[in-house]
Amino acid sequence: MRRMKSVELFTGAGGLAIGLEKSGWHHEALIERDDHACSTIHLNESLGHPIAKDWKLFARDVRSISYSELARHVDMVAGGPPCQPFSLGGKHRAFNDARDMFPEAVRAVRELRPRCFVFENVKGLLRQSFVSYFQYIILQLSYPLIFRKTDESWESHLSRLERLHTGAKEVELSYRVVYRLLNAADFGVPQYRHRVFIVGFRSDLGKEWSFPEPTHSFDRLLWEQWVTRSYWEEHNVPKNARPCVPGRFHSKFDRLSHEYKFSSPSGTRYRTVRDALLGLPDPEDKNSTFPNHEYRGGARSYPGHTGSILDEPSKALKAGDHGVPGGENMIAFPKGKYRYFTVRESARIQTFPDDYLFSGSWTEAMRQVGNAVPVTLAEVVGQSIMNQVG
Repeated sequence: MRRMKSVELFTGAGGLAIGLEKSGWHHEALIERDDHACSTIHLNESLGHPIAKDWKLFARDVRSISYSELARHVDMVAGGPPCQPFSLGGKHRAFNDARDMFPEAVRAVRELRPRCFVFENVKGLLRQSFVSYFQYIILQLSYPLIFRKTDESWESHLSRLERLHTGAKEVELSYRVVYRLLNAADFGVPQYRHRVFIVGFRSDLGKEWSFPEPTHSFDRLLWEQWVTRSYWEEHNVPKNARPCVPGRFHSKFDRLSHEYKFSSPSGTRYRTVRDALLGLPDPEDKNSTFPNHEYRGGARSYPGHTGSILDEPSKALKAGDHGVPGGENMIAFPKGKYRYFTVRESARIQTFPDDYLFSGSWTEAMRQVGNAVPVTLAEVVGQSIMNQVG
């Protein structure tokens, strides 16, 4: 079977790239302009990381890239266009935001004409206020050769695309595009992280595809914690150190007992923060030499800043304009103790391999990790696409 080639835009620290490479794709080029993210990729290249060592990084603004000179006969274009224009934590300017890079994603598809593409973004892209613009993104990706004219508003361009889409006229290049909001926890990532994935297949290929079904279950986690208690035994947590059933779970626990009276929930349980941290030394251990695992003090809890519970998937790690927000990047232990995640712990939450290192200060490295696509989620989606076109 021939090697399936891909190009990735907006690579960041490499979460999507690692996951796609693990699922069998080979990146001919990675494009990223952020100096810190590029330093992380170069660091792993220099250390001979088994995946990153052969990457070809173009440390440039994607708007300066000529794809005809970059790669030929590419099977897939991938990437995560900057999410700040659509982020719930951002200013929500969308098409009025200079950081909106979806037009560059469309240009890459237009110039490379891949067999398929995959783009991911924050769930804020699906907000009601962005409905029309999101439809505009989907139709541009569906018909990438239908340019926006000089001085044409995006609304007028959208109308032209809608007429083309509803008519019977065939075009030279088109894609069948679908999208879905995925929760990373449903696929074995120890984190509640909702991301929009947009996937398209070139129309002439006639491919039928749907998003992979979830493999992990919150019901199964509750069952193994509070019915069979196997979760606690697996982690060697003594009875006097186990938390009580949290009040907010009582209704769910009652439903479990009723629905699964004679059989247990199917599937694999959600992975938790405790699962993710298994095997890591205490960062306060002065003798620890584990990379990116330095202790950072000062964590505290207050309303709206409560941290991630140890025995659940973590909250979605975040990367804000003014450093790390705080509560989402903090562990809440059962006995009322709080501590910031180390960079390595955050990388575990995002399912990066332990031998993949991050460059920069704690704040900068946490920003890179927080911006990344969970490696495992990228691998699951990438493998599903590979199974269709490989």
